Amino acid sequence: MENINWLALIVASLSTLVVGFIWYHPKVFGIIWMKEVGMTEEKAKTSNMALVFGLSVVLAFLVSFFLMTIVFMGGAPDHPHGVEPFMTFKHGAAHGTMLGLFVVLPVIITNGLFEQRSFKYMMIITGYWVVSFAIMGGIINGWT
Repeated sequence: MENINWLALIVASLSTLVVGFIWYHPKVFGIIWMKEVGMTEEKAKTSNMALVFGLSVVLAFLVSFFLMTIVFMGGAPDHPHGVEPFMTFKHGAAHGTMLGLFVVLPVIITNGLFEQRSFKYMMIITGYWVVSFAIMGGIINGWT
């Protein structure tokens, strides 16, 4: 952990904005998501987007830091992570995907059930985070 790649963590954090731009684009899931949360274009324009994006990146940085510990410190005694041959984008993406599927998915689905959200909403949100975590893990682990 003494050789933390801060640039990789920052880029991984910023990658969530890129994924979000694509994921929530009107031609992908943006219109469906807006309908499911009751968002209108007028309401969206009243948001302080600098604050929203800024805090989103800060929070994504916290996730990237935690994800770094998962991809670098796991493994069996005879297969320690954080060394070759485990330092690949693919290996980090696998860890990010597992974190998304086994932590994020249950949390979002549980919240969605209590909030009486639609299945579409839960899948859009979960999908965004699983893809984001996979890319973040890949960047963090593959960028040595």
